[in-house]
Amino acid sequence: MENDLAYAMLDGFPITRSHSLIIPKRHVLDYFGLSRDELVACDLLIKEAREKIQADDNSVEGFNIGANCGSVAGQTIFHCHLHLIPRRAGDVEEPRGGLRHMIPGKGAY
Repeated sequence: MENDLAYAMLDGFPITRSHSLIIPKRHVLDYFGLSRDELVACDLLIKEAREKIQADDNSVEGFNIGANCGSVAGQTIFHCHLHLIPRRAGDVEEPRGGLRHMIPGKGAY
């Protein structure tokens, strides 16, 4: 999928089946460098990819959306890309806290 400002593709190292990346066409370091138009273009692709994933796989019940901004946040590819990660019941023992589990011990609350 693509539009004038961004495109979507499957992640080469997916953490779940259908894990997708939304990538702006203009080189920009991270999410915070995106223009308003690029943000809208990426958001449209996130929603389009979500619809396709759900149409193709009825086991998907939720999603995580994320971006790593800076090396201390885990960024290893220094071109902005947004992760759309499909979630299925039972894919982790305790999903409560979601992205908060990036820092050990902070997910449970």
